[in-house]
Amino acid sequence: MIESPTNVIALPQLIERARATRVVQSRGRVVQLIGLVIESQGPAAAVGELVRIESPRHDTETLAEVVGFRNHHLLLMPLGDIHGIHVGSEVVATGRPLQCPVGRGLLGRVLDGLGRPMDGGGPLAVEDWVPVRNSPPHPLKRQRIHQPFTTGIRAIDTFVPCGRGQRLGIFAGSGVGKSTLLGMIARRAEADVNVIALIGERGREVREFLERDLEDDGRRKSVVVVATSNDPALARVKGAFLAMALAEYFRDSGHNVLLMMDSVTRLAMAQREIGLAVGEPPATRGYTPSVFSMLPQLLERAGMGEHGSITGLFTVLVEADDMNDPIADAARAILDGHIVLTRELATQNHYPAIDVLESVSRLSRDLHTAEQRELVARARDLLATYRRHQDLITIGAYPPGTNAAVDEAVRLHEPLRRFLRQRVDEEAPPAAGWAALVEILKQPVAKS
Repeated sequence: MIESPTNVIALPQLIERARATRVVQSRGRVVQLIGLVIESQGPAAAVGELVRIESPRHDTETLAEVVGFRNHHLLLMPLGDIHGIHVGSEVVATGRPLQCPVGRGLLGRVLDGLGRPMDGGGPLAVEDWVPVRNSPPHPLKRQRIHQPFTTGIRAIDTFVPCGRGQRLGIFAGSGVGKSTLLGMIARRAEADVNVIALIGERGREVREFLERDLEDDGRRKSVVVVATSNDPALARVKGAFLAMALAEYFRDSGHNVLLMMDSVTRLAMAQREIGLAVGEPPATRGYTPSVFSMLPQLLERAGMGEHGSITGLFTVLVEADDMNDPIADAARAILDGHIVLTRELATQNHYPAIDVLESVSRLSRDLHTAEQRELVARARDLLATYRRHQDLITIGAYPPGTNAAVDEAVRLHEPLRRFLRQRVDEEAPPAAGWAALVEILKQPVAKS
């Protein structure tokens, strides 16, 4: 050990610092800037490494990442403001990729997409630094999912069960209550730690989410990563990967982590922006191939590990309420289930606006008992029967007594709708939810 008046540094840490120190700096110069892409002649750097672009003329310094090569030149994507960069600006290789700070001291803090504090709370209490990019857990070393994860949302815990370590998508159009639902879950869920990534959000909504939706109870056990829509595209992408790295740190420490990301669609838009800027050909609806290769690289990192778990909730903002748009379709194929929020329910003041007939959990058989599966199946049958005959019932064209199953669906429709609604401040323990569902369905459905 080497002691100093203020701290004690272990020899392995000193060795690691020495290895990370670049005695000889590799430098290059900016030769061209078109749109978002900066071309530089040199330095020697690999894809994914960070470089510093220095402009003594304007006394500015900008971080950028190597994203490709063209004609023996490096293609750089800035992580900050590009004003002040000029032809001849020096490009200095750092020799490392982007890393993020980790540690329990980050709980209650708000970070930007590069891991810097933005809440005015002073320096971060950092225990270690880890790379933002990482590999998913080995598929044969993941624990199986068998334990329910309580979200505190009655409709989810009964109809669309979530397991500890499961990854669910929340699919919705704009303005139907995604952020409010995330805040309700963050306050009530049984997680030890929340990691919340707000990617591509409007700047106005960040403080609203922290103070109105998350509140003090949720914020105390949360790390919030914010990369707003005005941030560079690469900073938005890095914000998502940084949040995943934070969640992995807490998971590998043995914690039950809840990772919430809003939204995967805006992350995909940022990656599309990067891909088009470096010359990728557009594929489906303008999205480049790198978008569809990036999504599994990120989403597969969530889930069960060897010790802890990351339960992932990823919102998908569907364009024009089309649940089959390319990003929604790709995310649905990767995730372990989906919760659909519909504008039709939201306009009826039905919150959370979860359409349980369109929502699916791929682990419901592992998380529900046989009795619970039977209850949910019967409730789904009643809701589906009512939906099939809704037009006739609404206009008064269905004569009561014609079909016993429809009569039962009409009788129980309103109690089921009340069951699926939940106020923002309403507590909903799972046991109470199941008892309420049993009470609603205790009368047998008559057969036609």
